[in-house]
Amino acid sequence: MYKRVLLKLSGEALAGDNKTGIDVDVLGKICDSIKEVHDLGVQVAIVVGGGNFWRGKYGKDMVKTSADYMGMLATTMNGLALQDALEKRGIDTRLQTAIEMRQLAEPFISRRAIRHLDKGRIVIFSCGTGSPYFSTDTAASLRALEIQADVILVAKTIDGVYSADPKIDPNAVKYDNITYKQILEEDLKVMDSTSISLCKDNNMPLVVFAMKEPENIVRAVKGENVGTVVSC
Repeated sequence: MYKRVLLKLSGEALAGDNKTGIDVDVLGKICDSIKEVHDLGVQVAIVVGGGNFWRGKYGKDMVKTSADYMGMLATTMNGLALQDALEKRGIDTRLQTAIEMRQLAEPFISRRAIRHLDKGRIVIFSCGTGSPYFSTDTAASLRALEIQADVILVAKTIDGVYSADPKIDPNAVKYDNITYKQILEEDLKVMDSTSISLCKDNNMPLVVFAMKEPENIVRAVKGENVGTVVSC
């Protein structure tokens, strides 16, 4: 269905039922699915969050920039874990960070990332955009545009986009298809508004699905009816 995809993973997805840290078994299952997509000949890039270790909002009495930079470091920890697990599965992988950490990763350069993808490597992007006040959702939209991805695959804790939070409202309705405009107007919590606006302005489609079943990554890439498709 797609030649090049960007997978947006939340940090919580790597924690499993533990909610914090990294569950090695969960990480392994996610990487097995990513490998299956890679083996189909699809070019895969990943943006990973850091919420299983730290979120900027946790630093209530901290300067916002300091709290956000700590979150960027958390995404790098998750990026290293993904890189290690993927390489153990025989996949050549590169970790690129928006903040220079030369002993750990390459600095983010869009042309280099595209070259890695063309050579069959998986590229993991950490540190968000490299700037405070921007989430990893925004980083996912930005990186997808920079590497000219065909779609953003958004792996979440729920199985699509709903009219309300299904964990709170039992009458919430799931959408199979929805527009960016509708998400913004109804203030639906899919990704942050900056990220959605960026996708809308550049016609970047999203497929939102549940990460609880890692095989959904493969199903989404194959174009099967999974989760919610967001487009113009």
